[in-house]
Order: sequence, then C-alpha cells, then structure tokens
Amino acid sequence: MSGDRHKEIVRHLSEDDLDRLLAESTDEKMTQRLIFIKRLYKGATLEDAADDVGKSSPTGTRWARRWNQGGLGHLMPNFGGGRPPKLGDEERDELLELLRAGQPWKKQEIQHLINQEFDVEFHPVYLTVFLDELGLSYAIPRTKRPSRLDNAEEILDKRVDDAFDEEEAVPHNKRARDDEEGWVVDEDICTDGGTVIGFLDASHPQPWDNSQRLYTVDDPHITRPLVKLNEPAVGFYALTGESVLSFPSDQTKEEICLCLEQIREQNPDKGILPVLDNFSSHVCEYTRKRAHQLGIYLVFLPVASPGLNPIEQVWKSLKWEASPLIVLKSSSEYTSCNFYCKQNL
Repeated sequence: MSGDRHKEIVRHLSEDDLDRLLAESTDEKMTQRLIFIKRLYKGATLEDAADDVGKSSPTGTRWARRWNQGGLGHLMPNFGGGRPPKLGDEERDELLELLRAGQPWKKQEIQHLINQEFDVEFHPVYLTVFLDELGLSYAIPRTKRPSRLDNAEEILDKRVDDAFDEEEAVPHNKRARDDEEGWVVDEDICTDGGTVIGFLDASHPQPWDNSQRLYTVDDPHITRPLVKLNEPAVGFYALTGESVLSFPSDQTKEEICLCLEQIREQNPDKGILPVLDNFSSHVCEYTRKRAHQLGIYLVFLPVASPGLNPIEQVWKSLKWEASPLIVLKSSSEYTSCNFYCKQNL
C-alpha cells in the first residue's frame, strides 16, 4: 500500500467544533476518532493519521469511509455491552490448528493468514498481545536436522545404561568387524574407584563472537582481522570428576587419543564415560581400541543430535566471554585465548 495515499474528507464539522468536542470528550474511542479526523483535515495521509492514534491503515480507511457517509454518528457505533472479539472461540481454535500445521511463523505471515482466512485485520501492536493470549511461543527456533531420530533421547539413555553394564563379555567399545587383538585394559589402569561421566567435543575457539548483539552510537559495523586458525580445542566437560581442555594440532585419531590420555591422567582410578559425537576420528577402531585400553567407555550420540551434548553451550559461553577480552593480531597470540578457555572450562 502506498505511503502517501490521501483521502478526500467531507467537512461535516468545522475545526473549531472538532476542537470543542475533543476538549469535552471523556471517551477514549471518541477521542481517537476525533484526532484521526482532525489530522485528515490538516492534510495527513490515511496511513499517518491512523498511525498517530495507534490504528492500522485498513482501520483508518474504514473510519474515513464512515465519516464521509454520515459524520460523527456513523463514525461512533454503539459500543453498548462491549465490542465482541474479532475472532470467536471456534475461530481461535481453527487458527491454532492452522498455525500448528504450518509452524514456525513470522508475525507478518500470521497477520496475512488471519486476513486471508478470517477477513480480520489486527493492529501490529495488538497482534503481539493476541498471539500471547493464544499461548504461542516467541523464541529463536533450534535447528533440527531432518535425519535426527524422534527417539534420540531414548537411544542415548540405552547406550549409557549399556556402558554401565560391567558383566558384558565383549568390550564395550568393540564392534563386530573389529580386529580381535589389542582389546585389553592397560595394566596400570584402575577403574574401580567410581565413574566419571562427561561430554567430549571439539571446537575452534575464536576471539570474535558471531552472534552477540552490540551497542553502537554511530556506524553499527566492526572490522575483524582476516586470521584463520586451524588449531582445534577438545573439551571434556565432566559432570563428575575433572574437566579437561586440550589443544591438539589437528583432529586425527592419534591426536584424539592423546586427548583421551590427558583425560585419564586427570581422572585416575575411575572408569570414564564420555558422551561424544560421531566424528570419523572418534568412531574409528583405532580410537575405540585405545579408549578401551585406557578404561574409557565411549558413548556415541544418536545421529544428527548435537543438541544432546551440553558442552555445545559451554563452547558458546566461552566464545562469548573471550570475544571482548582478546585482540588477535597474529596466530601466535592465540595462546592467550587457549589460556582463557583453560581457566574457565
């Protein structure tokens, strides 16, 4: 709709009469309509006049048409008993079903849907209140991968239970086609002092946060140095026991196993049960066998279920906290970021 649309308005009353009625009015609805008509008298567009009193453009068009047809009498309908809601209970239930079938929605899309299906126009301000009354949630939706299983949580629970099964004849980390040799726990490993449970994941900590909103006075842009960092971070976020943060040179199976050895060093005399994703260097036979030798029982997340690993939120928090503290001029200064992460995991 054009933003400069003017409406020819019939002057049923003089401006002095409008001013007098405004001064005498004690009714909010009457006051809104009189202000709207006065703004049109002054040459305002329909859109601007409606916006001045907190109404939508279609409402302004309807008011102007009523005024032209019969003046104040037509503009002020009988509000006795209260105005009925634009959508009744049955229509609200129908709207909820439509919203449920097509979710998620943008507010503008819901406004268009209500207009198309029910021929009703809500003011943008009231639409927010209306959707809240319907019980709709308003939040950033979490990404759900198409390949994620509906029972991912149940699968993870079962895998954790299996890892605690000490009577299992076959080593927990071993799979059917694996080599038969080497599946023996190292002689110096003791696992009868309890169990350390935690979450393992790899990330690339960076000194620049990519999503945090920032306050600016002038130009809302920042310049970031084009520095590429290849050094990953591998974190073990322990629910019981000691958390460990490592910085391997890469994410090969050999480096991942060195990280497992560090976790074992920090958590001696206990069984270790890390939950981790299905990255190739995590699930390969080399890593699973070395983990078994260290008395570490790997529990892999179901496919496409990173949200079940709470260390993802730890990485996010660390990056957010580190971003304003570090000015990275060269890759050699990256150690300061590493130190900060070590102190806060």
